Amino acid sequence: MKLKLLTLIIAGLTLTAATFAQVKIIDPGKVWSTEKANEWYKKQPWLVGANYIPAGAINQLEMWQADTFDAGAIDKELGWAEGIGMNTMRVFLHSLAYKADPAGFKTRVNQFLSIAEKHHIKPMFVFFDDCWNKVPQVGKQPERKLGIHNSGWMQDPGDPAYKETSTYPALEIYVKDILKTFAHDKRILLWDLYNEPGNSGKIGSSLPLLIKTFTWAREVNPDQPITAGLWNWSDKFNELNRFQLANSDVISYHCYDDPERHLRTIEILKFFGKPLVCTEYMARTRNSTFINTLPVLKKQNVVAINWGFVDGKTNTKYAWDTPMKDGGEPGVWFHEILKADGTPYKKEETDLIKKLTDAKQ
Repeated sequence: MKLKLLTLIIAGLTLTAATFAQVKIIDPGKVWSTEKANEWYKKQPWLVGANYIPAGAINQLEMWQADTFDAGAIDKELGWAEGIGMNTMRVFLHSLAYKADPAGFKTRVNQFLSIAEKHHIKPMFVFFDDCWNKVPQVGKQPERKLGIHNSGWMQDPGDPAYKETSTYPALEIYVKDILKTFAHDKRILLWDLYNEPGNSGKIGSSLPLLIKTFTWAREVNPDQPITAGLWNWSDKFNELNRFQLANSDVISYHCYDDPERHLRTIEILKFFGKPLVCTEYMARTRNSTFINTLPVLKKQNVVAINWGFVDGKTNTKYAWDTPMKDGGEPGVWFHEILKADGTPYKKEETDLIKKLTDAKQ
C-alpha cells in the first residue's frame, strides 16, 4: 500500500506543477474549479447508495432493452433502497441499447429517472466500461453461470471496439445525445464517463477513447459534474490517473481495501481539494464492510456507493476469484445488501445505513 500511495502522491505533485504540465486537459475553462465543485457539493445531502441493476437483469443490456426493461421491478427495488435511507444510485447505461433504439432508450432513461425521483433517489449514470465480457450483442442476453461473479456483464463498447476509431462517430452521437437530452435535468447527480478505464489488460490503450469521451462531454457542457473514477494506483496507470484527476469536476474512486487503507486513500485524494465520490467499495471477504467502512466515509464526508444491491442474476454475492460452480450459498456474501425478497442479508448493516443517513426507523 505504501508504494501505491507514493505513486498517487507523485501523480498529485505532478498535477500541481507548471499548470498541469504534460497532462492533457480538455477545455480547461470548463473544468470545475475547486470552489465551484465544493459549492455544488454543499447543496447535496450526504449521499449513500449502491451500484444498481435490477435483480432480474444479468447486465446493462438486459436492464435497458425494450423487451426486458422492468419498470415494476425498478420501482419495487428503489422503494427498498429508499426504505433503508439510500438517496443515490450508480447506474450503467449501454451504447448498444441506445444504438438499437435511440428514442426508446431515452424514454426508458427518463422513466427510470421518474421512478428514482419518486423514491427521492438522485442517480449517476455511467457511459463506458472496460470490465468483464468483451463482445456485447443486442437481443437476448446469456443466462447466468451458476456461482460465477458477473458472468454476463458486458464491456462497453467492447473489445476490440473500444480501440477501433471507426466506432467513435457512433459513440460520439450516443454520448452527446444522452448528455444534451438530460444536460439540465435536476434528477441526475452526475455523469461517470468511463468505468475502470484500462481494465481487462487494456491499460493505456483505453486512453484515446477516454480522451474522446471527455471531449464530447465538455462540448455539451452539462449542468451536472462529470468524472471518471480512479481505481488502480500502479505505475502503469499513471497516465490514465493523471488525466482523470485533471479532467474530473469531482474526484471519484474505487477502494475495496480495509478501512485503515481506505482512509489513507481518502487523505491523499483530499489533497486536490475537490469533493470525493467513492463509487465502489464493500467486499466483505476483503474486510471492506458497511460496519467498518461506512462510518469512515460519513466522517470524511465522502459519497458512499457500494457494489451491489439485491441478490439476482449478476451473482455478485460470489467473490471475483472464488466461483462456486454448483451455485451454492457462499459462506459470506461478497457484495449485495438485500436478498431477492427484499429482506436484509445482515440486518445490522441496513440498521447502520438507516442510522447514518437519519432514515426513519
